[in-house]
Amino acid sequence: MSKFDSLYIDLCDRILKTGTRVKNRTGIDTIKIPFATMEFDLGKEFPILTSKYVAFKSAVLEMLWFYQVQSNDVRWLQERGVKIWNEWEMPDHTIGTAYGWIVNKFKLTQNLIETLKTNPTDRRMIMSLWQNEFLKTASLPSCVFCSQWDVTADKLNVIVTQRSCDVALGLPFNITQYAVLTNMLAQVTGLKVGKMLWVIKDAHIYVNQIDGINEQLRIFKEKGAPAAPKLWINPDIKDFFKFDNSKELNDIKLIDYQYNAKISMPVAK
Repeated sequence: MSKFDSLYIDLCDRILKTGTRVKNRTGIDTIKIPFATMEFDLGKEFPILTSKYVAFKSAVLEMLWFYQVQSNDVRWLQERGVKIWNEWEMPDHTIGTAYGWIVNKFKLTQNLIETLKTNPTDRRMIMSLWQNEFLKTASLPSCVFCSQWDVTADKLNVIVTQRSCDVALGLPFNITQYAVLTNMLAQVTGLKVGKMLWVIKDAHIYVNQIDGINEQLRIFKEKGAPAAPKLWINPDIKDFFKFDNSKELNDIKLIDYQYNAKISMPVAK
């Protein structure tokens, strides 16, 4: 059984049992707790849920759209069969001044890689997607908005902060994405992969997702969950911007990914 599943099931159970029902901008109430944290040792286990199916390729392609392609054009994702941003697509086919647009404007990925290579003990290695000047022109301001990077004993560690967390749909994607990103950055900078601390503000489950979450909890309590799979990254790639980002995702793969079930849950826009 994967550690992520144990942490995730515990979080879902805690929200449903102790959370507060609140209204929000979507019109669909949530059950929420004010904050939560999770810690992972990426050198020991790759975190992806096995108590339910997670669309690994879609998650990684979205992450590459942000940090490698540095785009806000939803059509790039659609060409690769990824539809998760369709709900927020603006008339110009973008998501406005959010995510990849911010990364590109401030060259966040390039600056981080350069610092990791030349000054790895720097305590200012931060990628912030929360830029006040551009919030009003974003179709959705970044939920996972800050990553702080650290090198200790030649291991790359990261603290990731999420201002708002759709636990049912967003969280499984997000943790897998940043775990992949950390592994990729470690490889191209000559470091080992270390730990990831995940910090959530407003961990919530939408009320129309409760049935799906309860189904996941029921199956987990009956049979547990399969062991975590292995992450494979093409060892020949030493340039972050050379990893394949086609629909096939040839340079980044999961080995032996098994899961309990595919459980569909609605998106609240």
